[in-house]
Amino acid sequence: MTPAQALQQAAAAGVARLDAQLLLLHALGRPATDRAWLVAHDDEAIAADAAQAFQGFLVRRAAGEPLAYLVGYKEFFGLDLQVDARVLVPRPDTETLVEWALEVLTGRAAPRVVDLGTGSGAIALAIACRRRDAEVEAVDASAGALAVATQNARRLDLPVHFVQARWLAQARGPYDLVVSNPPYVAAGDEHLQALRHEPREALVAGADGLDDVREIVHQAPAVLASGGWLLLEHGWDQAAAVRGLLQAAGFADVGSRRDLAGIERCTGGRRLEQG
Repeated sequence: MTPAQALQQAAAAGVARLDAQLLLLHALGRPATDRAWLVAHDDEAIAADAAQAFQGFLVRRAAGEPLAYLVGYKEFFGLDLQVDARVLVPRPDTETLVEWALEVLTGRAAPRVVDLGTGSGAIALAIACRRRDAEVEAVDASAGALAVATQNARRLDLPVHFVQARWLAQARGPYDLVVSNPPYVAAGDEHLQALRHEPREALVAGADGLDDVREIVHQAPAVLASGGWLLLEHGWDQAAAVRGLLQAAGFADVGSRRDLAGIERCTGGRRLEQG
């Protein structure tokens, strides 16, 4: 089998060309930036073990398994994060949440930040990378997720403190920022089938998808510093509901931010100044 034949096989299996190229490079042990190599060597025979590995990847990708799980990494906010089936694959939309987080931390010296439901550590590590003076804590109920996140932090040499807990149950406030991309998919959502390879506990939050958001909004005021912010990612149709929850909990400056597709993807508010 040659690279050209391998990519033809992928196309016949319904696998996108870019995905196929990245899977082939991974099978060959070459970096993802080496796509030009495939063109330059498209008629050269692939080693039998690499061809076998590639065909296995094709079967899994055609069945809907995320590309990131197959190659073992995902780029997020300029960081290469190792990922596997213990964590959600970081999405580009979540970079909107990180950008907002960095914005609200502007002008705060040595801010204290906690990322709830950290998964691979994407949000916490992105903030820690951009704000080296910040004290960043990352929480997850899953020991498996924390193992992935801890490995990412060590590899990137970023000083994040990891805690296994449910949301703010072991919070060490006060925090200048509580940030979270919690589960927000409704239990009966038809899109769950397409997400079947990712951990369900990181996706589903009750009948309307807002159970975990409600819990975080309820708990956050007690651990936020005066003037501290709570920022949350949520579903495409949940912004108004999340704004209502924040307003009912007494947050000020409540608003939402749009992702790259123009969808209101994040909502946040500020704890009122005390005294």
